[in-house]
Amino acid sequence: MKKLFVAICAVALLIMGCGEDNLATSAEVKEASQVQNHIAVQIGGRTFPATLEDNPTARAFIERLPLEFDMQDLNSNEKYFYLSKDLPSDSLHVKQIHAGDLMLFGSNCLVLFYKDFATSYSYTRLGKIDAPTDLEKILGKGNVRVQFVK
Repeated sequence: MKKLFVAICAVALLIMGCGEDNLATSAEVKEASQVQNHIAVQIGGRTFPATLEDNPTARAFIERLPLEFDMQDLNSNEKYFYLSKDLPSDSLHVKQIHAGDLMLFGSNCLVLFYKDFATSYSYTRLGKIDAPTDLEKILGKGNVRVQFVK
């Protein structure tokens, strides 16, 4: 009986040592997650802060940073680049595209949109440029060199 009492006391002390002071609040966990989801998109000497989604695609993309490549224009509303390795994808019919959206088409086509428009295509959301002001002007026509950095 004495051994059982000692065992119960030991377990109680262990549980008390794991009190609320040692646990991160959900707000702290969310804040830490958001900090890891911020990147910079550099185009033509200008830096655009961007926030990535909290999904497997965005996490895999972050692991590959920094990346730099020439993105090609398509339909005068987006720039795209085919990555050498696939990213995990979970395509959804997004219906509406907004300037600054960063998406994955298929499993390896990175797309940066610079105009708003309706779409019937499906994409995996990667993230969004936080303030896409002048994005269309900066991206210009034709190919453009873009850097994605942590």
